[in-house]
Amino acid sequence: MAAAVHVQPGSGARFDWGLTGAAELGRVCAVLVVVDVLSFTTAVDVAVGRGMRVHPFPWGEQAADYARRVGAVAAVGRRQTTPEHPWSLSSAALTTAPVVADLVLPSPNGSAISAAASATGLPVVAACLRNAQAVGRWLDQQGYGSTDAPIGVIASGERWPDGSLRPCVEDQLGAACVLDALSGVPGGLSVEAAMALAALASTPDVPAAVCGSVSGRELIEGGFAGDVEVAVRVGVSDVVPLLRQGVFSAA
Repeated sequence: MAAAVHVQPGSGARFDWGLTGAAELGRVCAVLVVVDVLSFTTAVDVAVGRGMRVHPFPWGEQAADYARRVGAVAAVGRRQTTPEHPWSLSSAALTTAPVVADLVLPSPNGSAISAAASATGLPVVAACLRNAQAVGRWLDQQGYGSTDAPIGVIASGERWPDGSLRPCVEDQLGAACVLDALSGVPGGLSVEAAMALAALASTPDVPAAVCGSVSGRELIEGGFAGDVEVAVRVGVSDVVPLLRQGVFSAA
């Protein structure tokens, strides 16, 4: 079992990485904020903003079966879309895809973390660069951020080929934008959260940093520059996607 100090006690807003970090902070925090800028939480922001309910699901073949069971549409890989089935993790595609009532949106990082946290009954909020300020305001309005009701902000990260966590620029900056909105919470920021926030202070052009990052370049060079363009629109959304009973909808 991890040491008690690993959950950053005594602070109102805390920060960690990936599925393991989410599990640790989920043991003690009153709410988790999951950040996966490229692309899960950006896609959730877009879909929920258009009136869809989003079901997080770990990456894998079972997503289609789950979608059939719950009467939803299953998103597919970006390169598997067709004119008849345009739903995928592509946030650009989701801005124009037909609105469906329920969308199963699998991903190996943010979606898997959200699904795991949801299973514990903990409230989970999806945040990205687009809605970070709105998420921060909502958390404050709900009374989160004291030492008795701490907030855990989770940068989802990416994956190396061996499956291990690869920390990434876009999620650190996305998490930092949420923490910036939480800097005045009564419990204060943990050292880890303050250090994440410091990255934002030293980044004069957040969209340029994300576009120039490994993840941004990977999508741009792969033909999905539109997804990055949608993701780096800082502060354009007031949507607060809240995970309740396994489904993200507007708080």
